[in-house]
This record gives sequence, C-alpha cells and structure tokens, in this order.
Amino acid sequence: MTSIPYKIYLPEEEMPKYWYNVKAVMKELPPPFIHPGTMKPCTADDLRPIFCDELIEQELNNTDEYIEIPEEVREYYRMYRPSPLVRAYNLEKLLDTPAEIYFKFEGTNTSGSHKLNSAAAQVYYAKKQGLSSLTTETGAGQWGTALSMACAFYNIPLTVYMVKVSAEQKPYRKAVIETYGGKVVPSPSDTTEIGRKILAENPGTGGSLGCAISEAIETSVKTENCRYVLGSVLDHVLLHQSVIGEETKLACDKYGIEPEMIIGCVGGGSNFGGLVAPFMGDKIRGKNNIEFIGVEPASCPSLTRGKYAFDFGDTGKTTPLIKMYTLGSGFIPSPNHAGGLRYHGMSGIVSKLYNDRYMTARAVEQSKVFEAATAFARCEGILPAPESAHALRVAMDEALKCKETGQKKTILFGLTGTGYFDMAAYMSYNAGTMTDYIPTDADLEKGFATLPKVDL
Repeated sequence: MTSIPYKIYLPEEEMPKYWYNVKAVMKELPPPFIHPGTMKPCTADDLRPIFCDELIEQELNNTDEYIEIPEEVREYYRMYRPSPLVRAYNLEKLLDTPAEIYFKFEGTNTSGSHKLNSAAAQVYYAKKQGLSSLTTETGAGQWGTALSMACAFYNIPLTVYMVKVSAEQKPYRKAVIETYGGKVVPSPSDTTEIGRKILAENPGTGGSLGCAISEAIETSVKTENCRYVLGSVLDHVLLHQSVIGEETKLACDKYGIEPEMIIGCVGGGSNFGGLVAPFMGDKIRGKNNIEFIGVEPASCPSLTRGKYAFDFGDTGKTTPLIKMYTLGSGFIPSPNHAGGLRYHGMSGIVSKLYNDRYMTARAVEQSKVFEAATAFARCEGILPAPESAHALRVAMDEALKCKETGQKKTILFGLTGTGYFDMAAYMSYNAGTMTDYIPTDADLEKGFATLPKVDL
C-alpha cells in the first residue's frame, strides 16, 4: 500500500479548470428566489441592480454540471492554490484513535481563509463589466479581507460593512482590510437609512451579518455603477468554492482515500457547500454513501433549531425571499467569537440538501470548540479559526467514538482558515472567562415572529 504523506499537494497543472455545480444533479432543486413585491420568482432583470451580470447567470444556472473557471481567475488562484490535503497523524496519535483523519487546509493565503476563492472570481467579473466600485459585508473579517485583496489586484474601490462587534474584537483584521485599500464601516452605522433604523430600535446592538448586508445593499443601490458582492449563502458563491471539493477529491483519488464522513462548519454555507459539492454529486447519483455533517454554533442554530421557510437574507428586509433554514431575519445572535457563523439563515442549496436528508447537522458550544482548537494547535501546529474549529470539534468527537467502538473510519473535515486574528477569543478561553450562550425557545420565537407571510 502507498504510504500517505503528511501533506498532499497537487501540482499546479492539476488545478481544476471547472467549478462544480451540484444543482445540475440534484433530484429536486431549491425553490427559486421570490421577489417580495410581486411574490413571483426573481428574474435576471430583478437581480441586475444589485449583482454583476455574469454572477446572476451563474446564480440561475441549474443545468450545467461544470462551469469553466476563466483563465484569468485560474492565474489568480495559482498564487495560493492548490491547497494541501493533510493527514492529521499527530491528532490521530493524541486521540489514540483507529480513525484516519484528514483536513483540507484553506488558510495558506493572507486572508487566512477559503473566502478568496469567490472574491477573486466576483471581482474579476466586476472588472470585466466595467463597474466603478463594490460594497460588501463581513462578519469575522475573512470575507472583507479576501475581497479587499482581490479589489486591490483589480484596482476597484471597496466599502466593507463590518459587523460592529467583530470590528471591535478584531482591530487588526480591520487594519489588513484597510492596508489593501478597503474602507471599513462598523455596522450598524449612521451612514445608511437602514443602519439608523436598526440603531434606533436596538441602540446597544453589536450588529449581525444581516444588518451589515442591509447596509451594503442600500449603499450599492444608491451609488452609480456600483454593485454588491456577497461572500456566502448564494448559489454562485458555493459554485466558486467547489474548487475546494474538487481538489480534495483529486487528492483522495491519487492515494485511494475513501472518506466515510465529511465535516464542515456552516454559517451561510459557502465552505461546506464547496467542500462537499463533487462528493455530494456522487452521493446523489448513488456512487457513495458518505455521511456529510454541517456544524454550527449552539448560539446561532439555524439548521438544528431553525425553520425551513421563505425569509429575507438581511435584517433590513431588502433582499429577495430565499427558502432556507432560518431563525428569522430579525434574530440578532449573541456576540460569540465565531463571527463568520453569526448568520440567521443558511444557503438555499445546503438547506435543501439538509431537508432532503442528504446530510445531517450538529450544534456545538464555543467552549468545547476552543478546547478542540487548542488541542489541535498544540499537536498539529496550526492555530485554527473559531469557525473551522466547529468542524474540528465534531471530527474529534467522531474519532473518539471510533476509539470506543474499534471502528477504523476515514474522517475528512474542512479547516477553512487560521485564527491569528482571533486572539481575543483564545485569551478569553485561556483565562477561563469564555461563556456559552444558547438561545431559549422564547429567544428563537422572537426571530420566528419576523418571518414573512408567504402563501405560494
């Protein structure tokens, strides 16, 4: 048997030339976006004031299984891709488990995460369309950083609405965005009508991704030749992130690795959707029986405790209605440290796959997440992002189950990025001051009360 190296690196020439569109093989598609004014499915023209033209085309593409990655985007990818698939030998040893544990590591670029895969593509299309500026939101800051990097490369001005509590917790992340030329506005702010309204209703709020999205969209619509770009949730973002899963599958095939379990953290769904996409396509076709697990924070449990319903993607209720697992667009999550998972809803694709039982979901408390993150850092030498450590926590739990049962499972998880801008969180954990917030049913009911009445 071929010995498996610690890190499996694909050569550049094997980097995928096509993104994988899982919608093309789904037996039943997610429902289309609904225009909140007409209550009819959104057309390309409905989306055009907000998004780039080619991204709209990708968003609405339900038929092409493979969509070509433009050569210019592949050239950009070559600066940091392919990323390694790592056999976690030291973690296996620490846990004394018969399980084989692998992780796909997306933290090898300056943004420290997978977000650059979609940022590079979206800004390329914006430049091609001749746009003058872009707006976006960011939670933990990875997306804002990645987008500022891509905007600097393509020379397009960028305004980033950063969730206020994240901007306060992570001043250095803000500094990196500004170093790459992005303008950072803590959200909610008094620079938009929606921001002022949210502040009037919740004066002390630390904000949420839903708030920041509302402000970014308002600014883009009111600014000439400007568009809004989003780092998760939407189908075209998951499409761009499929490069993660395709590289993972190629690396697995090279060494005869057959994952029985693939685990990813879920906030909006981009990294999870991208990691599992080609494997999920095979599962839908009956070619594998992999167990897919999405892991979310117990403080923001959209899959495990949310409702599958049409909802707005933002707090200000300006987006189309999306059928997704949601806690209600009015739900403001607690200021936990996994800022990238602090979102009330979930990707329509991931929601549909979950509803159709192609995957399962778990919710974990942040103190247990940081316990796993610290153990991993000490044995594998990588300080994981809090978001990534949610997937790590469940991967470790499953490996420990294998120790109890004697089963030798092959477990693969997505390590979406590094945690070097999350030191306040690690300091809190190390000092023993970290707390776990789990919303009560009454808390969730307040969010559910904001769900729109949709009769379709």
